[in-house]
Amino acid sequence: MKLFEDRISSAVARVRIALALKAVEVESVPTSILGAEPRSRSADYLAVNPQGLVPALLTDDGVLITQSLAIVEYLDEWFPEPALLPADPAERALARSVALSIASDIHPLLPPRVAKRLGTIPGADSMTAMEWNRHWIQEGLTAIEALLSRQPERLFAVGNAPSVADIVLFPQAINAERAGISLERWPRIAAVISSLRTIPAFAANAPVPRSADHRGPRR
Repeated sequence: MKLFEDRISSAVARVRIALALKAVEVESVPTSILGAEPRSRSADYLAVNPQGLVPALLTDDGVLITQSLAIVEYLDEWFPEPALLPADPAERALARSVALSIASDIHPLLPPRVAKRLGTIPGADSMTAMEWNRHWIQEGLTAIEALLSRQPERLFAVGNAPSVADIVLFPQAINAERAGISLERWPRIAAVISSLRTIPAFAANAPVPRSADHRGPRR
């Protein structure tokens, strides 16, 4: 299998964490999403993935799977151990709820194409984009903290083992910290992230920080 990826991407981090938890190896195909001419917008990559986004997984059967949560569930079905969704139906639904609260409600407001559009608005500047990102991250994590606070206190977001909820929450929390947002205001989230940092599959696959040669907003 081939994974088209840019390791600054929190969506890519989700897939890499799932792969690491399941000890599944794939061929990495670096696909930059930033810069004046990112590879993700090139004609050759658009021929592979018309969305021009990462991650994308090309299976050994030639099937292309896009969107991180679809890839994670595909991996969970083909490589069932360890399971990434709790067995209990209510906990399974909650794990999906937490994951989707980030993947569908926070993440779509933060990618480069949104920041680029904000930059075209008269009077907007880089600080406006930064404030925009911080606002939506904080609002989203506050809602997730409330969801988690209704459940028994555990090492992980949902259930007694890492799940899709943790896989999506961890990269978002790391990026929040890099944006200067302390997790201390969300004690349940902070406790979960502290636990996940001790697990190599998570710690080794956090989104890579932007370097001087890789500037721009994260997808």
